[in-house]
Amino acid sequence: MYDAGEAVLLKPQKSGFPKFNRFTLKDQELIQTYIDMFKPVSCEYNFANLFAWQDVNKMSWSLYQERLLIYNGIFQCAFMPLGEDFYPEELVILSLNLKSAGLTPDINLATSDYLKKFPEIENYYTVKKERDYAEYIYDVNSLCDLNGIKLHKKRNLISQFKRSYPDFEVRLLKGEYKYKAMELAQDQLKRRKIRSQTLDQEFYAIQTSFDHFDKLGLEGLVLTLKSKVVAFSVFSKLNHSTYDIQFEKSDADYKGAAQLINQETARYLKDRCLYLNREQDLGIKGLRQAKMSYDPVQLYTPYSLIFNPPN
Repeated sequence: MYDAGEAVLLKPQKSGFPKFNRFTLKDQELIQTYIDMFKPVSCEYNFANLFAWQDVNKMSWSLYQERLLIYNGIFQCAFMPLGEDFYPEELVILSLNLKSAGLTPDINLATSDYLKKFPEIENYYTVKKERDYAEYIYDVNSLCDLNGIKLHKKRNLISQFKRSYPDFEVRLLKGEYKYKAMELAQDQLKRRKIRSQTLDQEFYAIQTSFDHFDKLGLEGLVLTLKSKVVAFSVFSKLNHSTYDIQFEKSDADYKGAAQLINQETARYLKDRCLYLNREQDLGIKGLRQAKMSYDPVQLYTPYSLIFNPPN
């Protein structure tokens, strides 16, 4: 990890390639302005996610030709700039600038709409569909009601939990419950026989999120039995119609807890949004099965643009 430096609010530069910067809370207002104006669908542009995962993924940002430009140092790619669409030739210039700066010139998070609008992009880039990074979008009312045959098992597990633990409570994730939720996340790490780098990184991101919870605009719920937290969820607004579920954890010893915190989160948010983005499965088989079992209304699948210009 690296230390947080002083925040530098960048202004669009007329020439040259701007310096990339660490995400700080002082930058939030400026970055959020771009998010609010251009309304990205992907959870990758959520400021709370960018801030929490920046050390893990070595992420940084800049302003480039009046667009928000984000670079992921671990995956070695830039995100599709947030702003007015670049024409393919302009995107090529960006890739060349990245290359000149010693960075990988590939672009991630290209949308299907962009590819349809500019099919000539394939003259300069190899287009790769990223199924492992598809984001699962659900109808919030469907997760509240759990109607239909596909979701029958979810209803049964919730009923089983309620019968077994009739004294359960659902509370806001704040105060002492934040510490207890962190203990649950840490306990899950300790229970694993084989160390998981992915879960280690997620735990760090959760910890960072909890350290700056209110300032990042995060909210959450906990499922409790007396004073014990057996499940929790963390979420924030992604765009005008969608909330992003950033973290969700449950104690496997309490059958049905995972399904109940999922439903209670949807019920808590149903008057605020139409959809819930439950993020990616990262190609993890069990996680993919779990996310698909909730019958998403959309898989929002990004594309990578591998820079491959003609000679």
